Amino acid sequence: MDASCLGSDQRQDKGDDKNPRNRRPQRSTPPPPCPAATRRGCAVAFSLQTNVRLLKPNRRSRRSRYPYYDHDEDDDEEEADEFEFEEEDDYEGDDDLSGLEYPGVLYSNNPRAPIKKLVREKPALKQNWEGRQPKTRSRYDTPEKIDALHAKSKASRSIGLVDTDNEVELKNESISRSMFHKLQEEYDFDDKWLPLVDYLCTFGLKESHFTNMYERHMACFQISQASAEERLEFLLSVGVKSKDMKRILVRQPQILEYTLSNLKSHVAFLVSIGIPSVRIGQIISAAPSLFSYSVEQSLKPTVRYLIEEVGIDESDMGKVVQLSPQILVQRIDSAWKSRFLFLSKELGAPKDKIVKMVTKHPQLLHYSIEDGLLPRINFLRSIGMRDTDVLKILTSLTQVLSLSLEENLKPKYLYLVNDLRNDVQSLTKYPMYLSLSLDQRIRPRHRFLVSLKKAPKGPFPLSSFVPTDERFCKQWAGTSLEKYHTFRQSMLLKGFAGKTGRRTLTSRR
Repeated sequence: MDASCLGSDQRQDKGDDKNPRNRRPQRSTPPPPCPAATRRGCAVAFSLQTNVRLLKPNRRSRRSRYPYYDHDEDDDEEEADEFEFEEEDDYEGDDDLSGLEYPGVLYSNNPRAPIKKLVREKPALKQNWEGRQPKTRSRYDTPEKIDALHAKSKASRSIGLVDTDNEVELKNESISRSMFHKLQEEYDFDDKWLPLVDYLCTFGLKESHFTNMYERHMACFQISQASAEERLEFLLSVGVKSKDMKRILVRQPQILEYTLSNLKSHVAFLVSIGIPSVRIGQIISAAPSLFSYSVEQSLKPTVRYLIEEVGIDESDMGKVVQLSPQILVQRIDSAWKSRFLFLSKELGAPKDKIVKMVTKHPQLLHYSIEDGLLPRINFLRSIGMRDTDVLKILTSLTQVLSLSLEENLKPKYLYLVNDLRNDVQSLTKYPMYLSLSLDQRIRPRHRFLVSLKKAPKGPFPLSSFVPTDERFCKQWAGTSLEKYHTFRQSMLLKGFAGKTGRRTLTSRR
């Protein structure tokens, strides 16, 4: 990730405060850090927990529905006991805490930080990328005040303790009771948190997930089981899948604290910008941190900026957000200006062409210029394309900017000229070729027609890769769909065996 580019997206000079479009939304003053976290020596930072997935250009959306289109990212794997976290960028806190039932401090944003029991020491505020400390200081910033607050909390916790072995009726007793005792030994979990932990276990959370939630935002466990169930049931009712709830809770544990009215107002906002009701759950799963932003002071101004300054058509906003939900929770003003200037200067791209790119592939606003955009533009130049050709391809297929050079673009180009005997100019007519899977579509169809002796002489027609399998078999191969699928499967197995060095089993008739 280009650090310089990221910095420009996140930094706001004091002089820009006069411009209402550049002004950061006002936030509630964060309250004091939780004593339990301070006791464990956790660094405290008023930081935004945003899942920045698209800063690396060689990544694809996990929600792709087209298996024959190429994207440079592995398919989703089933989550094992250890939860896979996405890297998140740490920058100054922009979280709107007004929707919290119990507003609390956001803890260290790095999910990969080791979980250790540390000697209690003076809490250190985590510095942001410029080396500056957050402007807001906690009023509990001395060891003496923290000790006093911790003692008070410990005393209040000892009153009215629940017998966790007898009095609490659990839904997942065989799992949650033993797990909770381990959490109590390691993290001093309050006995009153058991019903909530038991309820969250219904979504598949394990010990490692609870420890990460505790380290990130311990205050979320102070919510009653009934309140948590009410809020999560609402999310399920608007389309969030139960299997996605684990990821949401670990990435954004504060969601347990947001009031029902807060959740409903954000869902209403998504509907108002054109998100279909059937896609609301997917948007929330992809960017759960949107609930930490004020609708009036942050989300709506972001949409206005995209429409008025960037130039995206208002009717396209729903589609843009569906393609990149993170666009709502990331600073896009500096990102737009820097990428607009780069594409204008580098390729002579007019604004309407760049707006078209952003509308088709809004992730463009988050790709690094030096490590993402420029290397791919230079690659297209290196294979003989003029800047006008490069601009034509990027306008019609902006997704090219997300593909890996070594594992995607270069192999396809070599197959184009060596096996298909086409020249580079054919890509300007059929840019879609670059987005298709070499192993799943391009090579199997080419080899299938060659095996049937139906491959035309001379350059192989790239138009044969465009239609569906059924139309390809009818129009080009003149054979059954089953025969083609059998051929392709056999070819894929041989390719897999070649890569792994294993033998493939062949059936004998």
